[in-house]
Amino acid sequence: MEFFIDTGNLEEIKESYRWGIIDGVTTNPSLVAKEGIDQRSLITSISEIVDGPISAEVISTDAPGMLKEAYELAEIHKNVVIKLPMTKEGMVACHELSQKDIKTNITLVFSANQALLAAKNGATYVSPFIGRLDDIGQTGVQLIAEIKDIFDNYAFQTKILAASIRHVDHLKSCALVGADVATIPYKVLNQLFMHPLTTSGLEQFLKDHANSLK
Repeated sequence: MEFFIDTGNLEEIKESYRWGIIDGVTTNPSLVAKEGIDQRSLITSISEIVDGPISAEVISTDAPGMLKEAYELAEIHKNVVIKLPMTKEGMVACHELSQKDIKTNITLVFSANQALLAAKNGATYVSPFIGRLDDIGQTGVQLIAEIKDIFDNYAFQTKILAASIRHVDHLKSCALVGADVATIPYKVLNQLFMHPLTTSGLEQFLKDHANSLK
């Protein structure tokens, strides 16, 4: 399973990449706006830190506009993945970009049918938002399982990128049903390392070692 960090914060990216577990980065317009710098500069800076896929999202709602942005973003670095919305216009753009071997990440996916359309159009990644589904009383991880079954049935090469991960159990559940990638906020990445028995065990080891030196 690949781990992407879902952030536009360069310090969070540098720190988490240092841990050796980060394979890529996802951003969106909200995350970029939070950092107060333009997207091109941010993506350029990220590419200098992480040697892996970096999702950069278009903001146009029509296919010509999406494609114009996509080609400009793709020029920034070979690792840039174009993030497109799951709309008809987004699918038009995805189809053209796939034919030109430009990697895509279809975002705001909330159904297996939407994921199927993206895979048919050659998307590199499809991003189901599991946390947002949980918010409305549905089970987000079940969607991951459904997409996994469909993709396996037809040997689609599109990767399932679990998004909107809110807590560590989300990640564990996605891993259990076979998501290819998880994009994870910095806070949740930190929580993955933690267990009270690890903390107390380490404290006891250090205490015992100190006592042995007396």
